[in-house]
Amino acid sequence: MELINREDHQKLYLQLMHIIKRKIETQEWRVGSQIPTEEELCNTFNVSRATVRTAVLELVRQGYLKRQQGKGTFIYKNVISDGITMLTNLKELMFQDSLPLATRVMARTVMMPVDDLDARLNIPPDKHVIYIKRLYSVDEEPVLLQESYIPYHLCPLLLEDDIEHHSLFDIFEKNYGIKITRVDNNIDVTHLTLNESTAIGLTEGAAAILLTQNFYSGDTLIMYSRSVKRPDRFQFFIDLERKFL
Repeated sequence: MELINREDHQKLYLQLMHIIKRKIETQEWRVGSQIPTEEELCNTFNVSRATVRTAVLELVRQGYLKRQQGKGTFIYKNVISDGITMLTNLKELMFQDSLPLATRVMARTVMMPVDDLDARLNIPPDKHVIYIKRLYSVDEEPVLLQESYIPYHLCPLLLEDDIEHHSLFDIFEKNYGIKITRVDNNIDVTHLTLNESTAIGLTEGAAAILLTQNFYSGDTLIMYSRSVKRPDRFQFFIDLERKFL
């Protein structure tokens, strides 16, 4: 059985993620079957629950796994990379550059991780997180509400920066030497809570586009963002360039 190598420089959750992916791709774990519980994975690979949760969440995002409320986590599909890399300009939001977005900061604070936020950010549960809530508008019409979470230790003075008029990408790089090298985007459909619907001008429970994003510098997760967007105004825009390896 393949085990975690603690002498390897690679983070534990990445090692565990690759082990699970190989089990799926080699069909040792078959599509539709349930994976071991968190406790079983912790015991098998001698890792923490936070490590297991981070690996599983990433595999859910990539489409290998699917969570079913009250039942567990199941193999969703046998996803095998075809070796083609698609390149695009990295953006904080997937809107066209020509779109005149206005930004309003609705909340900014330092908080303790709640729910599975520590696992999402790959940090201990007792470490602080920076929380930023921003509303994006076009011609004074609200279009998108974004909540961003950043490990506090990466940029402890971030809330003193001008996050209303400058991209977090630019602030990370210019003020903290952090260059975003990868953004993982996941687009889904959600139903708006009362606070979300009030912010973007729709009724509670209305359908909206959900964009969740993980922002990386190398293998380090810098920020997790959750955005809800009106489905009736403006499309997300992804411009891809194919790179042959």
